[in-house]
Amino acid sequence: MIVNDRQAQAWNGYEGRHWAEHHDRYDAVNAGFNAVLLRHVRPGDRVLDVGCGTGQLTRLAAGLCREAVGIDLSAPMLERARATAEADGVSNVRFVRGDAQVHPFPAATFDVALSRFGVMFFADPVAAFTTVGAALRPGGRLAFVCLDDPRRGDLGPVLGTLVPHLPPTDGDGTGVAEPLSLADPDVTRRVLTAAGFTDVDCVPVEAPQVWGRDAEDAAGFLFAWGPVQHQARNLAPAAAARARAALVDALRPHERPDAVRLRGTAWLVTARRPD
Repeated sequence: MIVNDRQAQAWNGYEGRHWAEHHDRYDAVNAGFNAVLLRHVRPGDRVLDVGCGTGQLTRLAAGLCREAVGIDLSAPMLERARATAEADGVSNVRFVRGDAQVHPFPAATFDVALSRFGVMFFADPVAAFTTVGAALRPGGRLAFVCLDDPRRGDLGPVLGTLVPHLPPTDGDGTGVAEPLSLADPDVTRRVLTAAGFTDVDCVPVEAPQVWGRDAEDAAGFLFAWGPVQHQARNLAPAAAARARAALVDALRPHERPDAVRLRGTAWLVTARRPD
């Protein structure tokens, strides 16, 4: 059952296909945050990865625990996740298509629930985290990273250079509001407390994010990213060229000999299901 129709449409449409086709590039962007999550995995754990996408974190967790299960709305991303796990010979991992807000997880099954930027899109966050909490055994742990204010890292100012060149967002939340739904730690604490979690903690974390080989390559990738394409898809060719050129200029200062690296920032959120 899926209740989050808008996100299901996005992640089974252009957004999900782009992530699946460029999974290695998105992993290069986000892999720096894996370590702060994987330290919460113990041998013998059963791990639930919420919003697992193409499954890199799920596979890595599987290498540290008894079993890892990834759940996501996106059929194309899960197809890629399963194919990569099979190619890598990871046998103790399983991927499920579903809406974590309402998915009928077996009660008290998992020792820890993880998420790498996958929990910001819930239609009803309290209901979703209540469902995830019920899937955890008593005393089970929750650890996820979510976006914070994008101005605190490098990506916000880079994307800010596009503002004069793009039409304003239509305000439906696609690519803007929902990814920042947990950017305020006070909101996150209220949501998790209402969902029955205790010992909620929010800690700022940083990691380098690789966006491309050089500024031109990174700008092309960023310009094709779903939130940007949502605004740029109807631009006339000349306007699109100006926007992309502005993005190249903004990325030039972040070029290194081997890659374009931006300083990524997030919140590491941890909590516990009561005993």
